[in-house]
Amino acid sequence: MFSLNPFSTEKKNSNSIGLPKGMALGYFAILIFMMGDGVEQGWLSPFLKDSGMEMDFSATLFTVYGISIALSSWLSGLFSESLGTKLTMVLGTILFIIGTAIFVGFGLPHENYILMLTGYAIRGFGYPLFAYSFLIWISYVCPKQQLGRAMGWFWFVFTGGLNVLGAYYSTWSIPILGYFGTLWSSLFWVVSGTLILFFIKGDDNRNTGDPNQVRPDMLALLNSFKVFLGNKKIFIGGIVRMINTTAQFAFPVFLPIYFVEFGLSLNDWLQIWGTIFLVNILFNLIFGFVGDRFGWKNTVIWFGGVGCFLSTLLFCFSPFLFGADFWIILAFGSLWGACLAGYVPLSALLPSLVNEQKGLAVSVLNLGAGLSVFMGPVLVRCFYSMVGPEGMVLILAFLYLLSAFMAKYLRMEETQSKKKGRREVLLTK
Repeated sequence: MFSLNPFSTEKKNSNSIGLPKGMALGYFAILIFMMGDGVEQGWLSPFLKDSGMEMDFSATLFTVYGISIALSSWLSGLFSESLGTKLTMVLGTILFIIGTAIFVGFGLPHENYILMLTGYAIRGFGYPLFAYSFLIWISYVCPKQQLGRAMGWFWFVFTGGLNVLGAYYSTWSIPILGYFGTLWSSLFWVVSGTLILFFIKGDDNRNTGDPNQVRPDMLALLNSFKVFLGNKKIFIGGIVRMINTTAQFAFPVFLPIYFVEFGLSLNDWLQIWGTIFLVNILFNLIFGFVGDRFGWKNTVIWFGGVGCFLSTLLFCFSPFLFGADFWIILAFGSLWGACLAGYVPLSALLPSLVNEQKGLAVSVLNLGAGLSVFMGPVLVRCFYSMVGPEGMVLILAFLYLLSAFMAKYLRMEETQSKKKGRREVLLTK
């Protein structure tokens, strides 16, 4: 190992497929937890519309939810660094349970908008504290040369639970349990995923062993702002990460209704949405390997930004071009899902731009992911009534093109090593 490798003390800490040693159960915990979190992703907006609520309220509900996720995503790095990963993940579960109880138990049955917004907002704090804290754990324990693959595995289980298993589970559970029963059943999966944590040995946090080294919360928060604002590349990377999944959280607000107008059923939409992310999780792994070889930045630019720009247009405008053909829409949607995975190397690139405080650097990545949950519904809320579904698609598509341009500035200088003719990466700020 070269001395500039921040993981030089972590030899043989990852297997040949890129999973950090001893962390397989953690990945499985993320899969199960995110399945519980994603049970309503594909159908909540049309369900609220069928219940007599306006799309403006649906967009507002998802916007408030996104604000909570953005804040929680930012704080996940702070809490993980100061409290330890496992405790932070358990805290996320507790907040998810409280929020679900308020939203499903009191707000939704009585159509009480205040309680619905409050409960869904609290629920939104859950998964970032759980999942993104584990992402920070990975960034500490995995050797850098395999970090792209390790991150690919993370997004494989994250998306597989949230968008694939959650969607397919709903197609089974709604006819049997109903909409409310499906929402309540999410608690079973979330708690099950959390219990798996207790079978994992150790923690990533290096401060909890010495109470004197635990930083005050305010100081840690200021440090995270310093990383965010003082490093232009980290800042740009956070914006690119936000654009990555903005459409993913904008589409469910209006696309189900848009496609239904062309003759597709809600069940057709759930099948399409689930299949899109089944393809996506497979390409999360593929692009983890591709990024380690083709280059993290190049993968983000060409497969992520440019690929998503083109596939978004094909996916959403296919009913105009080919009619409401289920299989054609599914094919172009799957292409979009594959290109969406082209951003996976960002999870390896951003923490590699700093030598220390990787948890706080990853918190910027997490913030970008959280802001996308907020920005998707906000864009729908602000522009849908003016530009309609077709205009929304164009806005989201050109955001992808913008992200490809911005990713050009995420450069890592390379110098030729004098030892054994190898190349080593000089991390630049």
